[in-house]
Amino acid sequence: MTRIGTPFAIVAAISAAIAAPYLIYPEFLMQALCFALFASAFNLLFGYAGLLSFGHAAFFGAGAYTAAYLMTAVSESPLMALGAGMMTAGLLGAVIGGLAVRRSGVYLAMITLSLAEIVYFVALHASFTGGEDGLQGVPRGRLLGIVDLDDARAMYFFTLAVYAAGTATLYRIVHSPYGAILGAIKANEQRALSLGYHVSRYKMLAFILSAVLSGLAGALKALSLHFASLGDVYWHTSGDVILMTLLGGVGTLAGPSVGAFIVVALSDVLAQFGEWVNFILGGVFVLCVLLFRRGIVGEILARLPAAAAPAAKWRRWQSVEARER
Repeated sequence: MTRIGTPFAIVAAISAAIAAPYLIYPEFLMQALCFALFASAFNLLFGYAGLLSFGHAAFFGAGAYTAAYLMTAVSESPLMALGAGMMTAGLLGAVIGGLAVRRSGVYLAMITLSLAEIVYFVALHASFTGGEDGLQGVPRGRLLGIVDLDDARAMYFFTLAVYAAGTATLYRIVHSPYGAILGAIKANEQRALSLGYHVSRYKMLAFILSAVLSGLAGALKALSLHFASLGDVYWHTSGDVILMTLLGGVGTLAGPSVGAFIVVALSDVLAQFGEWVNFILGGVFVLCVLLFRRGIVGEILARLPAAAAPAAKWRRWQSVEARER
């Protein structure tokens, strides 16, 4: 992407985001943005740190339930609900991450899945979660006591702002020295250890950061769609976020968001087919993997000659590894 093309793409994306709620159903857009933030948070852990979690729905659901409970039982303050959702997910991430990051590969994935199932069990049987019914009719409240978020378009722009802030945070993390160290750990953990880096601490911080942003996405979803349910903590949601990330492109900043919009759009369009939705989504995923081995965005970046420079900035550890070879 050229220097001229990059600002043009940013302006085009901003213009499309502003015009979108006047052309497309706002609730659909809000759902897509929430899952885009969720997938981006997962990508920080998987795409940049190389840690595969099969239980990320636990953090997404923890944020959703916390925000929903506060809005219905304590105070209709959306900012407080989002902050509490992030805090709850972060604490849960510290607990699960403290147990999981000591292992790697399939063992780490299975530990996260097992612990996420415990979270699902709590959500199913605890009284404050509403059990099988979940927490329904969650109010959106008023932003700073001024903006009425019950207005669909106002809530959309609030959701868009939170998504943009979350994405900017991820961009800063990835482009920081910490992000470069994460990339080095993913590329060669033993070499990073030999250089004196405390690998476990860096991986643990990545786990917590990913959990916090996942909790933010879950809390935002509860406000946007007026409910928190067992589906938010179900293992299927963990599978969905993996699908979104792989479909869009692992290790790219825009890829998970693109994958999230595609999966949410397909789920909405194919809802009329009932139980066949998952079958069709699986077929689409297999087809995309065969055609786009790096994901849609990853494949585009790899095929564009001018994309080599920004791609190198996004994934700096790859250039280091190439020089060492």
